[in-house]
This record gives sequence, structure tokens and C-alpha cells, in this order.
Amino acid sequence: MEIMPTALSLKPLAKTREADPETMKTAKKFEEMFLAQTVDEMLKSVDIGAFGGGHAEETWRSFLARAFAEQIADQDSTGIATSVARAIGAYEDTDGTRTGQGAA
Repeated sequence: MEIMPTALSLKPLAKTREADPETMKTAKKFEEMFLAQTVDEMLKSVDIGAFGGGHAEETWRSFLARAFAEQIADQDSTGIATSVARAIGAYEDTDGTRTGQGAA
């Protein structure tokens, strides 16, 4: 049985261009949010010792997680923002307008 590509097939991302600053800013914010949630979940499983426990720890843990996430994102070491920006760029038409926002 041979499967033939259809007109609905996704086109490959052969041409990759530099993301515009607004797209990179949005992608970077997404990366920070994702990392903050991930770090927060990791901090829940760590024994803080004598400083841990109680309502105050639960309240301030998210601030610590966000600070860690911002530092990790600023290092550009995960590649999350780049991947997200590339995915956003894949939705742009060849003429530079975003899909669904062109002239009617």
C-alpha cells in the first residue's frame, strides 16, 4: 500500500529566517513562563531544611522559581525561545503577513 501526499500536507520548514524582535520577545516570555512552572514543580520536591515549610514558603516559592527561570532564559541555553519563534514564523505566509490576517 502506497500513501501519497495530499494537498493538506504540511510544507517543510526549509527556509528559516531570523525572527523579528517582537516574535523573539513573545517567545522569550513563553520560555520564562514555562521554566518558572518547571522550576516551581522541582522546588516542591526539594527539602529546604530548617528554612522550609509553612505558608510563607508556598507564597514565596513562585518568586524564587521565577527568578531562577529568568536567569536560565537569559543564558539562551535551552533553545525553547528559538524553537517557539521558529514555530511562530512557520505560520507566516511567504509575503510576510501572518496566516489569517491578510487582506480579505
